[in-house]
Order: sequence, then C-alpha cells, then structure tokens
Amino acid sequence: MSFISLLVPAYNEEANVRDCYDRMAAVLEGLPDIEAEIIFTDNHSTDRTFAILSEIAAEDSRVRVFRFSRNVGYQNSVMFAYKAARGDCAIQLDCDLQDPPELIPQMLDLWRQGNQVVYGIRKKLPDGPVVAALRRGFYWFIDRISPDDLPRNAGEFRLTDRVVLDQIRRSEDRSPYMRGMISAMGFKQVGFDYDRAARTAGESKFPLKAMLSLAVDGMVNHSLVPLRLASTVSLFAGLFTFLILLGYLIGKLLFGQQWPPGFATLVILLLMSMTLNAMFLGILGEYIGRIFMQTKNLNAPIVEATLNVETLPVVETPPVAQVPVAR
Repeated sequence: MSFISLLVPAYNEEANVRDCYDRMAAVLEGLPDIEAEIIFTDNHSTDRTFAILSEIAAEDSRVRVFRFSRNVGYQNSVMFAYKAARGDCAIQLDCDLQDPPELIPQMLDLWRQGNQVVYGIRKKLPDGPVVAALRRGFYWFIDRISPDDLPRNAGEFRLTDRVVLDQIRRSEDRSPYMRGMISAMGFKQVGFDYDRAARTAGESKFPLKAMLSLAVDGMVNHSLVPLRLASTVSLFAGLFTFLILLGYLIGKLLFGQQWPPGFATLVILLLMSMTLNAMFLGILGEYIGRIFMQTKNLNAPIVEATLNVETLPVVETPPVAQVPVAR
C-alpha cells in the first residue's frame, strides 16, 4: 500500500476548486492500493476559494488546507506544498484542471518502474500561437544557457519521489523555480507526452507579466550567462571604443586629417554607454536582489489558517559537516 500526496496550489479558483477535488477523488477511488492526502495551498484568495475548501475539508479528512496570510507567489506556494507533503511521492497539478488528474495512474506506473521524477511534456498548448511560441522558445533558451539538464516543454505537472521531497525540504530558496530545482537534482527522471487542456473556468493567474517574471526566475536561478554576457558585451564595447580611438589617432598623426567637431557622435556614444551601464546594473541587481531576499527571509509563507492539519510542516536544515579540530 503506497501513500501519495496530491499538491494543488490555488488562488481565486472558486469556479474550479470543487471540480478539481471531485476529479481527483474519482481517480483515487479507482486506485484501491493507494492511500492519499490532498494538499491545497490557498495563496490568500479574495473570493470564495477558502470557503469552498472548508466545505470540502469537512467532508473529506484526506484534504489538508493551508491558507497564507498574503499572496507569496505561485512558486513559493508550491514549494510550501512540497515541504508539507507526507507521502511516498507527491504529484503536483494545477487547480484549473489544465493538467488532467486522470493521468495520475500513468504517472504512478512510471514511478513504480523506478523513476524518481515523472514529468509531463506538453505536446499541445491551449494558448494562442504567439504565446505558445514564446513558451517553447523560453524552454529551448533556458535549456541552452543552463548547465543543468532542464527538460523542454515540461511544466509543473510532475511526480516526485520521497527522496526528492526530502531534498526540497532542506532548501531555503525564497525565489524558487521549482521545475528547474527538481530537474537539477538529478536522480532517475522520465517524461511522458500529454495534451494540456484549456482552463475550464475562471481567468488565468499567469498574465504576460507573471510569465516574464517566471522566465527571469528561471534564467537567474539556473544560469550565470546573463552575468557573463554583461562582461562579454562590455569587453566588445571597450574594444570597439579602442579601435575608434586608434583610427582617430592614425588619421590625425599620419594623414593630418582634420576631424570636424563630432557633437552627434559624442552624444550617441554617451547614450550607448549609459544604456549599457543601466542594462548591466539591472542584471547585477537581479542577482543581488535575490541574495537580499534570501538573507532577509522575504517571501516566506506565513500560514494564516489551516484545515485538517495537526501540526505545521517542520523544515529540515542541511546537515553541517563536522570538521576535525587539531589538538
């Protein structure tokens, strides 16, 4: 008998949360050899999401609900759910039912074959052609620039084994990129193809701004290429400036060239220099900002209310190496 955890982040999903629970419960009924808990993390919804979850939790003791005191963002909400999971494995899926719960048995079969991470690969996306192209382009780009093996076209729909969950519990990242974090851990991982469904009801919680923020998190968390790009472009800009200066001196000293006052050229070079400085300071700021958030422990979820929860999850800390002291 295996014990699994189903992880469902929710934010203003009153139109979907009941249907999501019903479909997961129906799948679990067809798995007599499985015991389960269903963890909902309510990211401080402002609609009736928590009220509906209260009704569901009163009906089903398997449902555990954590409501945060404020919106801590999708990734932090998901990471909290992973740390709270008590199962032999955990399966994350979205409350909007774009990731079909009916695929859970297939994921469990792949897990029983010895795979410690099972992730869904999106064959079809319900987004428009432009957004779909941007998504696939981002997956390709982040895989190219990252030293980690990040699967392309794989989202949050995944199963993780207990050994992976234990590693996540030791993490204190306050700007997590969960799909990248799990992929970078290694272990035995396998993907399966599926068609991502369209949202059944309600509005998407991932507008373009949120997707761009997620893309930045992915790049900064899993690659030093932006910093190296800043150094490389600065080097080429300096080389270009040196060549212009060299050409000016050769023309002036060897050929007696009388150069006219270059006010326009001077302004262009100054503006280009200011633009490069601002861009690369912004890149440095992204990394420094994450260090600041980490040291100040910002974005840490504060639990405002719980349902069917005896104790809050205890976060493990990484083991400290014992260094022998010379006597």
